Amino acid sequence: MIKTIFFDIGGVILTNGWDRHQRRATAEEFGLDYEEFQDRHDFVAHDFETGQMDLQEYLTRTVFYRERDFSRAAFTASVFAHSQELPGSLALLDELGATNLQLASLNNESREINEHRIHSFGLHKTMSLFLSSCYLGVKKPEDAIYELALQITQRRPEECVFIDDRELNLECAGDLGIHGLLFEGVDKLRSGLTDRGVELS
Repeated sequence: MIKTIFFDIGGVILTNGWDRHQRRATAEEFGLDYEEFQDRHDFVAHDFETGQMDLQEYLTRTVFYRERDFSRAAFTASVFAHSQELPGSLALLDELGATNLQLASLNNESREINEHRIHSFGLHKTMSLFLSSCYLGVKKPEDAIYELALQITQRRPEECVFIDDRELNLECAGDLGIHGLLFEGVDKLRSGLTDRGVELS
């Protein structure tokens, strides 16, 4: 019997928060050399996404290591603006929130972007836990993040479904016995949940 559903956020509920497409768009908006910016991002991305580096330090390392003709606030606003709802996902999340299922995120994200998304889109109203890389200090697809998810929720793997848009993340969760659903749109997700015994209206 399914008791807990783990959700990736970027690519499932919302657009990606700060993936390569978002980074390129913001770099172009502010006239940055994308390759130089991306190279600097690669050096600090792990620390940024596992909570060891905050947004201000990240910006110092990747953008404001020299004087710019735009502000940190303007750049940050552009970063946050990339987060948008995917069609139908929040409505399905609300529907699941009305059940007795435990809903939790299981996502890779830096702290400030994560918290912007949680509160701007009301995810805290339906999810009881945010098992995010910035809080746990480990990232998908590392085994440790799935093990922590099971330990924190005190669920057996067979009691859990994990929804993600990347097959590798699902494969690694599946190695521990967690049921996986590849996100390919809300209609397919609804069918997949129903097939696993989740009752939806």
